[in-house]
Amino acid sequence: MKHLPILVLALTSLLVISCNKQKAAVDAKEDATKNAIEHQKDAVNAAAVEATKQTDINAAVDKANIEANKEVLEAQLEANKVKAEAEATAAKAKIDAENK
Repeated sequence: MKHLPILVLALTSLLVISCNKQKAAVDAKEDATKNAIEHQKDAVNAAAVEATKQTDINAAVDKANIEANKEVLEAQLEANKVKAEAEATAAKAKIDAENK
């Protein structure tokens, strides 16, 4: 009977220590999960920023291509206009030459 209170105290101490270790393990797991999620959030944000930059670059390239195509078409139309004027002038000159 003398040892019973000591034995109860020892078992209680072991139980408390065991519970604290389990709680600490749960807390550590929770912290690790939170950290992993935060890293994933950071990665998603970085990917979104990079995707936005790439989209802006693509838009600028597309705009430049559209502008270049417009200039090419305008130059072609101007060349066709000059050609038509030259053909009309040549046709008039031919008519004038035939009438003389």
